[in-house]
Amino acid sequence: MATGSLSSVPKRLRMVEDFSCTRCLEQNLTESADIYCEKCEGFYCKKCVILHSQFHTKHMTCGREDIKKWPVSKAVEDFLRKCEVHEDETLTQFCHYHSQLCCSACVGTIHRYLTHLYSFSY
Repeated sequence: MATGSLSSVPKRLRMVEDFSCTRCLEQNLTESADIYCEKCEGFYCKKCVILHSQFHTKHMTCGREDIKKWPVSKAVEDFLRKCEVHEDETLTQFCHYHSQLCCSACVGTIHRYLTHLYSFSY
């Protein structure tokens, strides 16, 4: 059995959180979502889903038991688009030589010697 601590997990990986309640986020609160509504495209905690159900009686929702039906959370999407080298940059280009996504800062530093040999996709 493998054991380890959270400190051995890179900080970048620890930043991805669980699905958060859409309504709570609007109120600057962080509450884990228990339900997803496909019609509203929103995530709801146990408290907020009560109000949602009262206002939208015909909406079909999916609980955590059907989490495979939920879309990728915004936090995960943002995480996947961030450059590992330049944490403030978003991956916007593809280096054909290295077959990897990169940000504009990477193109200007790590991949700059390749710009005249290979094209970059945007």
